Amino acid sequence: MKNFNYRKLVLMLADIFIIVVSAILLNFILSVTKVIGPESNRYLLSYIVIYLVTCVMMMLAFGSYSRMWRYFNVNDYILTILAMTLGFATGYAILKILGVPTRLVFTGLYYICATLGVVLFRFFFKQTFLVIAKATVSENYDRTLIVGAGQAGRMILKEIENARFDPNNPSSNILPICFVDDDQTKLHNVIKGVEIIGVTADIPKICKEQGIDSIIVAVPSCEEEEKRKILEYCSATDCKIKIVPYLGELLFDEKHTQLITQAQEIKIEDLLGRKPIQFNSKQIQKFIKDKVCMVTGGGGSIGSELVRQIAKYEPKQIIIVDIYENNAYDIQQELLLTYGSELNLVTLISSVRDYDKMDKIFNEFRPQIVFHAAAHKHVPLMETVPEEAVKNNVFGTLNVATLSEKYGVDKFVMISTDKAVNPTNVMGATKRACEMIIQNKAQNSSHTEFVTTRFGNVLGSNGSVIPLFRRQIESGSPVTVTHPDIIRYFMTIPEAVSLVLEAGAMAKGGEIFVLDMGAPVKITTLAENLIRMYGKVPYKDVEIKFTGLRPGEKLFEELLMDEEGLKSTANKKIFIGNQIQVNTDELNGSLGKLKDAAEENDSDKTVEVLCELVPTFNHNTN
Repeated sequence: MKNFNYRKLVLMLADIFIIVVSAILLNFILSVTKVIGPESNRYLLSYIVIYLVTCVMMMLAFGSYSRMWRYFNVNDYILTILAMTLGFATGYAILKILGVPTRLVFTGLYYICATLGVVLFRFFFKQTFLVIAKATVSENYDRTLIVGAGQAGRMILKEIENARFDPNNPSSNILPICFVDDDQTKLHNVIKGVEIIGVTADIPKICKEQGIDSIIVAVPSCEEEEKRKILEYCSATDCKIKIVPYLGELLFDEKHTQLITQAQEIKIEDLLGRKPIQFNSKQIQKFIKDKVCMVTGGGGSIGSELVRQIAKYEPKQIIIVDIYENNAYDIQQELLLTYGSELNLVTLISSVRDYDKMDKIFNEFRPQIVFHAAAHKHVPLMETVPEEAVKNNVFGTLNVATLSEKYGVDKFVMISTDKAVNPTNVMGATKRACEMIIQNKAQNSSHTEFVTTRFGNVLGSNGSVIPLFRRQIESGSPVTVTHPDIIRYFMTIPEAVSLVLEAGAMAKGGEIFVLDMGAPVKITTLAENLIRMYGKVPYKDVEIKFTGLRPGEKLFEELLMDEEGLKSTANKKIFIGNQIQVNTDELNGSLGKLKDAAEENDSDKTVEVLCELVPTFNHNTN
C-alpha cells in the first residue's frame, strides 16, 4: 500500500487489459450478431493501439492513477469518464489523420464498452478492497480519522506508526485511515500513505463511508469557535472522539513525550465555545499558603473542588464543614489518599444553621479565610419549602458571616449565583439576600474583608442538567428539557472554584465578582450534543421531551443587576460589580421579620417578607 508506483502500475495494467479486451469482445459480438458487421483484424489492431495510448495518456494527465483505491469518489469517476472521452476523441482524430478507415458507430460502441469497463472496475475494486481490508485487519484496531493535517496531525501519524512495533503501546491498535483539513490546498495530498480526503464539514459523510471508529482532533492552535464547530461535526457521528489540547496546555517532559497520549476524550465543556479560563496561580498561592482555611459545604460539588484546589497551595490547615456526612467523608478520604499526613485536615459534621455549634468551631480553629459554599441550590425544591431555603441560605450565611467578623477572619468569600439577579424563584431571592448581608458586612467591618463571587450554572455540579441528562440517556428514557428556547451560562467546576480563589485573593471588601462566561448556551443544543456523544441520534434514538418551565424558572439568566455596572480587573475574564449600599437598619428589620416567618414554617409569609427584603424579587414571573 505504501508503494505508490506499484499501485499506479497495477491500475494502469488493469485499464490496458479492459481497453484491449473491450475491442476484441465488441468485435466478436458484432461478428456473431451481424447487426453492423465487425472490423477487420487489420484495422482492429490499429484502433486498439491508438485508443489505448491516447486513453492512458489522458488518464495520466487527469490524475486517474494518483488516487488511492479506497478513496475513489464521484468526482474521480467523472474525471475518469472525461479522460476516456477525450482519449477516444483524440484517438479518432489521429486515425483520421493517418488515413486509417474508421466507422463512427464502431468507435462509439467501443468507447461505451471501454469506459463502462474502466469505471465499473474502479467501483467494484474499491468495494472489494474495503471488504478485504476490514476482514484482514483485526477487530481490535480502531479505524481512525485525523482532523488536521498540520504539524500536530503529522506528529500523531508518526507516533501511531512507531507504536506498531510496540504491542504494549496503547496507540498500537490505531489504524489511520484518512485526514480531513479545511485548507483546500492540502486536499488529496498524501502523508505517509494517508490521504487528506475532505474538509471538516465532510466528517459525518466520511466516517460513514470509510467505516471510521475513532476521530482524533489534532488542531491545537485553532480558535474556540472553530474548535466548537469541528466538535459539532464529530459529535454527529457514532465515533469515539479524542482531542489534542490547546497549545498552551500541551506538556513535553520526561512523563509526556508523545502528543497522542495527551489527546483527551471529548467533554461536554468542549462544546461551550471558549477556552478554559486562566487564573493567576501565583496570586492564589500567596493568598492561601500557611493560612487556616474553612470551607462550609465542603462536601458538595463546589465545596469539594474548593478543598481540592486549596490543598494544592500549602495551607496551614483545612476545615471542612458539612451537614451531609457521606460527601464530607468522600472528600476527606480522597485528600488523605492524595496527601496523607502532609495535609492538616479537619472534617466536621455540622450545620451552618446552628449558630452555637459554629461559634465553637470558630473559637477552636480560628480560621483566617472562610469560603462559604453551604446552601440549598435546587430551584424547584426550594419553591415548595421556602422557609427551609431561608433558614439555610439566609441565616446560615448570616451566622457564618457574623462569626467571621467576631473572630477576626481576614477574608470571607461567599459563593452566589446568577439566579440572584432579578430573581424569579425563592432560591435566587435567598442568594440575593445573602449578597445584601455580605455587602452590608463589608460596609461596616473594620477587619474582615467580605466578598461575593457570582457565576452561572456549573457543569457536573449537584443539580446541574448534565448528570440528569446522562442518567436519562443511559437508562433509555427521554431527555427532559423545560423549554426549547431556554438558555444558560455555563462554566466548569474547576473554573468556578478558581474564580472563587482568585476573587478572594484580589478582594478588598464589598465586591461582587462576575465571570465573563462567554456566549450563553441553548440547553436544547447541549442535550442534542450530549446524545450524539453517546453515539445516538437526537429525536430518533433518544427523544427530547419539553416539559414546560418550572416554578420560578427563567428562559434567560442574567449576571448583573442594572445598577451594578462593571469594572475590569487584572484578569480580563473577571469583572467587579459596583457595590450597592445597603441600609443596615432596614436590613436588620427585614431579617428579623423573615426569621420569625421561617421559624413559624409559614411558607406564604416567608415569601411575602422575602419579597420585601429583596425588591427585585418577582415571584409571579411564571
